[in-house]
Amino acid sequence: MIRYQLVCKKDHAFEGWFRDSTAYDTQAKKGLLACPTCNSKQVKKAPMAPAVSKKGELAEAAVKAKAMREWVSNVRKHVEKNAEYVGEKFPDEARAIHYGDAEERQIYGEATIEDAKDLIEEGIPVAPLPSVPRADS
Repeated sequence: MIRYQLVCKKDHAFEGWFRDSTAYDTQAKKGLLACPTCNSKQVKKAPMAPAVSKKGELAEAAVKAKAMREWVSNVRKHVEKNAEYVGEKFPDEARAIHYGDAEERQIYGEATIEDAKDLIEEGIPVAPLPSVPRADS
């Protein structure tokens, strides 16, 4: 990801995040960028200083990233150890438990975003299970 400081024709400054510089160029050429203040489509990159990290900041960021990966890994291990995996039946099983048609227990499994939204709208508490990429992939 790359962050650009942008400015519109009325000098409103804002930032934009892009996959890479080509993504910015493509969106700008197609007129897809707009100022959030005045909706002007005449947007260009503003001059900005490069973000240069100090060695200590990089080391601190690496330590924090490692701690976050460990925390996510521990959360996942805890759920896998203490809950029943119900696979793709998760939405149906969560409903059955919520409405008293199945034994109350902790479960986890697979659900689409749409399934999760529907469950939440029904008042059924669900949350995504965090994961980190495997080291061997």
